[in-house]
Amino acid sequence: MGRKKIQIQRITDERNRQVTFTKRKFGLMKKAYELSVLCDCEIALIIFNHSNKLFQYASTDMDKVLLKYTEYNEPHEKVIH
Repeated sequence: MGRKKIQIQRITDERNRQVTFTKRKFGLMKKAYELSVLCDCEIALIIFNHSNKLFQYASTDMDKVLLKYTEYNEPHEKVIH
């Protein structure tokens, strides 16, 4: 039996929202790590929570990845929601 599909919308309860943020942040960072290892790619992940607290993951040096990003001039895939 599969998991129940949840509707994606803002969680109104502060405590539940924080618990979900913590769990999903961990899962996202784990996926970023796995992608970097399996596909031999550089990954930089930057997250700011609702309190403007910074969380980051980088498969290599974050500054080097960000410098590479800012200097990149070729067309590329961009997703914004």
